[in-house]
Amino acid sequence: MSDHLATIDRIDLKILNILQHNGRISNAKLAEAVNLSPTAVMARVQKLSRENYILGYYAHLNPEMVDARFLVFVEVLLDKTTPHSLEDFIEAVQDCPEIIECHMTSGGFDFVLKIRSKDMDDYRKIAGQVLWHLPGIKETRSYPVMQVVKEQSQLKLNFKK
Repeated sequence: MSDHLATIDRIDLKILNILQHNGRISNAKLAEAVNLSPTAVMARVQKLSRENYILGYYAHLNPEMVDARFLVFVEVLLDKTTPHSLEDFIEAVQDCPEIIECHMTSGGFDFVLKIRSKDMDDYRKIAGQVLWHLPGIKETRSYPVMQVVKEQSQLKLNFKK
């Protein structure tokens, strides 16, 4: 068990699980679901937020409805992987709203990016005007997604405590 999970109990895990599936649940309904008073639940949620178990709340948007239906994963190989070149790349990626996820990886490539755009033409513009202007890029490989089979942000939580 991780050190972090040692500081929360089964009720906290249940609260986290409920909130990650419905971040808009009322405090009263959340309290009812975990058999605590609204005051006690609010204190726990505040503690979980303060301790960074909860990083934020957001609306899950439909990409089709906001002209972001085209999904591409991009492998990025940098020309060198010194601490300075990695920091430069990571910092530059932070300023690119077209890149919705960036993960440093091991193996054949240094990073994997997740990009959403309107269509292939829009992605080509992003590749030319954004990706290839990021510092230190030696090579990229793009993987346009034909069908999203599963996409979720909820984590599987261990309730064995």
